[in-house]
Amino acid sequence: MDPNTYDQYREFCELARRKRVIFYYVGYFSQNIVTAMSEAVRLRLEQSGAAGPTRRRLFSCFVEMAQNIIHYSSDALTPPAQDDKELRHGSVCIGTDPEGRYFLLCSNPIQVDLAETLRERLETLRTMTLEEIKASYRESLRAETPEDSKGAGLGFLTMARDASEPLEFEFQTTEDPATAMFFLKTTI
Repeated sequence: MDPNTYDQYREFCELARRKRVIFYYVGYFSQNIVTAMSEAVRLRLEQSGAAGPTRRRLFSCFVEMAQNIIHYSSDALTPPAQDDKELRHGSVCIGTDPEGRYFLLCSNPIQVDLAETLRERLETLRTMTLEEIKASYRESLRAETPEDSKGAGLGFLTMARDASEPLEFEFQTTEDPATAMFFLKTTI
């Protein structure tokens, strides 16, 4: 094997250590994979010394991010119309920042026409107070599932409710004009 491969992996591991990454996965997501990762995340958070309420919020956000990848990533090994047993590509990362706060990051490719809808939803959430987010969450629980949603439409509300700061996001162009990379960050 090429010695550069080991050097590159060592560099990657060192960067992850310096950036205080405690969990990272990139690859295809499915319900089974998320279930297995959830157990690893739960145990890792317990070992990290995070307080119970913080662990609950981190775990909740992790699950929401993973579900969004499963439902909306445009890089799929399963047919686009398939809405169960999906297998879609993305990444998720959990770490701590220099102030000791936890963060979660995820990314996945999306259809470019979905980007503006997501931008509008996320910009609206960024301007809401915690009380407004909680009220919207309760209202969404009683409402019908939005037509363009594969869940109950609660994912971003759940993350915004559990976050200590407004959600951060970015869309990045790709070589494919029909696809954009979606990045989302939550700070707990």
